[in-house]
Amino acid sequence: MTGIQELVDMLSSDSGRKPTVKAGYVDALGDLEPDVAHKSHRLVNSRNFSRVYERFWRPSIARVLFGLAGPRAEKERSVMLEMLAVSPGDRVVDVGCGPGNYTRHLAEASRNGLVVGVDASEAMVATAARQDGSDNLAYLRGDACALPFEGGTFDAACCVGVIHMIERPMVALDEMVRVLAPGGRLAILSTCLPSGVAPRVRQGIRFFGHDELTTAMRGRGLVDIDQRVVRRGQFLSARKGESPVGR
Repeated sequence: MTGIQELVDMLSSDSGRKPTVKAGYVDALGDLEPDVAHKSHRLVNSRNFSRVYERFWRPSIARVLFGLAGPRAEKERSVMLEMLAVSPGDRVVDVGCGPGNYTRHLAEASRNGLVVGVDASEAMVATAARQDGSDNLAYLRGDACALPFEGGTFDAACCVGVIHMIERPMVALDEMVRVLAPGGRLAILSTCLPSGVAPRVRQGIRFFGHDELTTAMRGRGLVDIDQRVVRRGQFLSARKGESPVGR
C-alpha cells in the first residue's frame, strides 16, 4: 500500500467532505479557507514562494528567532528529531510541513511506519509531493485547526515554525494533542518572549510568552515537558499522558 492510499484510509469521515487525490497529495480542504493568519497564507500559497522557502526564507526566519550565533538548519533539525524520538513503525504527523524539509527526515526515521505532512498551502504540499516519493510518506492539504483524523491516530506529532502563524494557535495545539495516542510525543518550534513580557501579535505572527505554551501543554494532559529557549525562539517537547485530560 502506498503512503497516499494509507492516508486516505486513515481520514476521518466526520468532516463531511470527501478528500480529493491530486498529483502526489490529498486535498481535504477544497475551497475552504484554512485557519491561518491571512497575510502569511497568501504569501506561502504562492508557487514562487514555495520554491525559495527552504533555501532563503526559512534560514532568514531562523536568524530572527535565534540570532546570528543560533542553531542553523542542520542543528535545529537535529534537536527537533532528538526531541521527537521517532522509531521505526511510528505514525507521525508533521503539521505545517511546508515543502517537506522536516517531513522527509521523519520518514527516514519511521522506516516502515507512515509520516503525513499537513499544510494549508496547496503550493507547499504540491512542491513537497514532487520532491518526495517514498512509500511511507504522504502529503495532505488540510487545516491545522481541524485535522481530519480520528483521535489517537499518531505516535508522534511535530509543528516546526508554524503554530505562531495560526490565528487560533491553541486550537491547533488541541488538535495535535487529540490525534496523538496515549504516550505519543509532541515537538514544537516556535517564538518565545523573555519571562515577564506579555504575548503579542505583530504582522500576523504571535510572539508567545515565555511560559504560555508550556502552561497550555500541561493543561492538555501533556507530561515530561522540555523547553529549550534560544533568544526569541523555543524548542518544546512533551508526551501525552497515558490517561489524558479529555478535551
